[in-house]
Amino acid sequence: MGRKLDRKGAAKRTSEKPVAARSQVAALPLRVVGDVEEVCLVTTRETRRWTIPKGWPMKGLKDHLAAGIEAEQEAGLYGKIARKPVGRYLYWKRREAKFELVNVSVFRLDVAGMHPIWREQAEREVRWFPLAEAVLLVDEPGLAALIAAAAKAREQAGA
Repeated sequence: MGRKLDRKGAAKRTSEKPVAARSQVAALPLRVVGDVEEVCLVTTRETRRWTIPKGWPMKGLKDHLAAGIEAEQEAGLYGKIARKPVGRYLYWKRREAKFELVNVSVFRLDVAGMHPIWREQAEREVRWFPLAEAVLLVDEPGLAALIAAAAKAREQAGA
């Protein structure tokens, strides 16, 4: 059973169950070209929307390492992945029969390079965008906020 607030702000029981979110891990791939910080976005396989490389946690691997593997598989990227997430966001994953709520932990990836060939190369478009442009391209508001925060942090660092 879930809880809702009544008109006076008191909690009351409801028959609705809270929606449980599944977990995913993602890499926020960043690089600096000249004085511009860029983020690498990939398209989703089915809807072709712009997002960052992400996937399900991998058994036996820490989440940040799984996020690094997703970046390699989906975009061919490698580099230094942060051990702690820079943030999290929620989104609704489109499934065949329903939508599923997913909580994504995002790990910064300072990209050192790109493999000439990678697993999902033929399935996705991969492009680099200045942070301000990427904010406008992604559909998930939480992801856009994380990218905007990265841009603001760079601004405040004086770069």
